[in-house]
Amino acid sequence: MSKTGVLRGVFLVAMLATVLGCRQNRPSYNAVSARVWNNRMVDSAVHLLRSGNIVLRMGRGADSYLLSQMNRRDKTYSHCGIVMVEQGYPFVYHSIGGEDNPDERLRRDSAAFFFSPEHNMAIALVDYHEDSATLHRLNNIVTEYYRARPKFDLQFDLKTDDQLYCAEFVYRSLNRATLDTGFIKTTTFMGCTFVGIDALFDNGHGDIVWRTKFK
Repeated sequence: MSKTGVLRGVFLVAMLATVLGCRQNRPSYNAVSARVWNNRMVDSAVHLLRSGNIVLRMGRGADSYLLSQMNRRDKTYSHCGIVMVEQGYPFVYHSIGGEDNPDERLRRDSAAFFFSPEHNMAIALVDYHEDSATLHRLNNIVTEYYRARPKFDLQFDLKTDDQLYCAEFVYRSLNRATLDTGFIKTTTFMGCTFVGIDALFDNGHGDIVWRTKFK
């Protein structure tokens, strides 16, 4: 075979390998469709949010599964936060630890970031229908906590509020804003008193008004 023929053969093999590689790396139709649908769900959730809403999510990791097991009745969600609309956009204030938050201090994230389907399996929106006075107090309380930026409470201890886990932050904020120490109730199990995420919506006050699972 001539040199030209050899070169042509090498070129054709290289082109075939490139084409096959592109086909293997190209996302499937189902993956693209799921991504589009998930992003649409996040956009829908963001547009529904109002100040005072409580937002929930279920993470994809093993740590999220373990946290969801703290819920006594409904183990659908593993994390939560409080929404405040600022200059027309909803932000979520939430207490979180782990690799995604190395300093483990109370965070303020955009709602779209909080709801990101990359690390979450499900999201939900809880509405408490707060009156203006309660909402004003809640905004001041959330702002106060964010200025202090307490660290995440790895001991899940309700005795003090210098460190807070996610449901504890929401529990303390809502109870103070409503002027009712029993508005959100605690659970005692095997001698431990704590607040499960399901206590934030299965309580006769707040209603889940929107929810979805990501594909």
